[in-house]
Amino acid sequence: MGDPTAAAASCSKLRQIKRWLRKNLLLLVTVSGVFFGVVLGVGLRPLHLSPDAILLVSYPGELFMRLLKLMILPLVIASLIAGAASLNAKMNGRLAIRTMVYFLLTSLFNAALGVALALVMHPGDPETKRILGAGTEHREVNILDGFLDLGRNIFPDNLFQAAFQQAHTVYVPRQVYVRNGTENDTAIASVDIDILKANIRMVRDIQYREGTNTLGIIFFCLVFGTVLGTLGRKARVVVEFFSAVDEVIMKMVTGVMWLTPIGVSSVIAGKILSVENLGLVTVQLGWFIFTVVLGVLLYQLVFMQLIYLAIVRRNPFKFYCGLIQATLTAFATASTAAALPVTFRCMDQKVKVDSRVSRFVLPIGATVNMDGTALFVSIASVFIAQINEIPLGMGEYVTIALTSTAASIASASVPSAALVLMLIVLTAIDAPVQDVSLLFAVDWFVDRVRTTNNMLGDCYAAAVVEHLSSAELKSSPSHGAIVRNIGDKETQEHASATGNGHAGNGHILPLTRSDLKGSETSETAAMLEVVRIQEPAVHKK
Repeated sequence: MGDPTAAAASCSKLRQIKRWLRKNLLLLVTVSGVFFGVVLGVGLRPLHLSPDAILLVSYPGELFMRLLKLMILPLVIASLIAGAASLNAKMNGRLAIRTMVYFLLTSLFNAALGVALALVMHPGDPETKRILGAGTEHREVNILDGFLDLGRNIFPDNLFQAAFQQAHTVYVPRQVYVRNGTENDTAIASVDIDILKANIRMVRDIQYREGTNTLGIIFFCLVFGTVLGTLGRKARVVVEFFSAVDEVIMKMVTGVMWLTPIGVSSVIAGKILSVENLGLVTVQLGWFIFTVVLGVLLYQLVFMQLIYLAIVRRNPFKFYCGLIQATLTAFATASTAAALPVTFRCMDQKVKVDSRVSRFVLPIGATVNMDGTALFVSIASVFIAQINEIPLGMGEYVTIALTSTAASIASASVPSAALVLMLIVLTAIDAPVQDVSLLFAVDWFVDRVRTTNNMLGDCYAAAVVEHLSSAELKSSPSHGAIVRNIGDKETQEHASATGNGHAGNGHILPLTRSDLKGSETSETAAMLEVVRIQEPAVHKK
């Protein structure tokens, strides 16, 4: 007979393995989906599939992306309003300041890291341009227009329009006519005046393009939620409504997550199949790709972990591993905004960050925090200068770092936005902007790599802000307690620092005698009011 102790230990280990597999099954099949997509795409390339066949391969991934994007708007609106309403205006202001300072410093650090890596690795070789040919990009952009558009989108003039359009500046040709003569306006009708046609000028014009104005919606929801939280009991029903919507969307996200393996493999395989001259481009731009990937991994695995360890003082790699599901989704979709529903789920269930902070930081970070973009833009700008044999001094390198940071903040959370931002940086250092098009062929991959940096930067920002705000969060319960004085029918807000109470209806209501000390309301009346609020109406028989 075998040792019963060994058999029991073996059964216990087996149960632990089964429990771990059950808990991480979705993650395992998602990782398998990524590898399967790569193998499928590389394996089908020799067949030279028709465009229709490639479309069919990538179609499930397209549907998966549409499902994720479908949930962004209701999730952002509900989570921001419910989260802002649970905190007072002063607390919301502190969270906003800490979040924006963190985003600004990390973006600047990534831009400087990109410049340093480009100098050390020197990915740009003049022979590359002779083989790939000259660029064809001739758009002109202005960093001033980017920041002005940022302000226009933060303060939209129509909230419903912001749900599907965002403002941007374009330059349109205008014909300027000049009168030849000195006649005044009253004489124009009776005197013939020679009209001279002047040169065509490019004039700024504010237009609207397709895409959700996430910044405008975030601003409105934060203000709406903050004011809603000041109304006390009168706003309880509204806060509960948005909290319920948030929970419903998160349950829907859980269902969509099971489609991740199919969607991820389809997206990756479709992208690999759609790239022309993959071998030639990879060989010629391989060192550039390696430099960008090295910078992303260096920041993720070293500097990001050191920041977390120094400030939060917890195991950073445990936090990092809890975000693998969201990282893979961001890699597949190449959009921080599209991965936002999955990121919320990981922050809530895996790494256990306070939902009030994550609901506040993540939507803002998905729009303005572009750590990976700043890193990529700085490396790519130095790369283009190197292939054109343009000497750069310390002033130009500082300009690249600062301009990359500013351009990354002004960018929108859409795929391949960094290529447009590069035009701003290249203009600042007088480099040929048309060579941006040389990177189009590899941006499908590099964009996905840097998007993981953007997404993880948002998550680590939420963890750091939560730690820095821990004292305020502890003294501010998830929802303000309400004690109603029945005698004089006045409503008083009670913020219990001890956290005692019940949050079932969206408010912390005092359930102990110590919570009622100092209140003019009698304990009996207050407790009766609590019961009346907490329990649903009972129908008489």
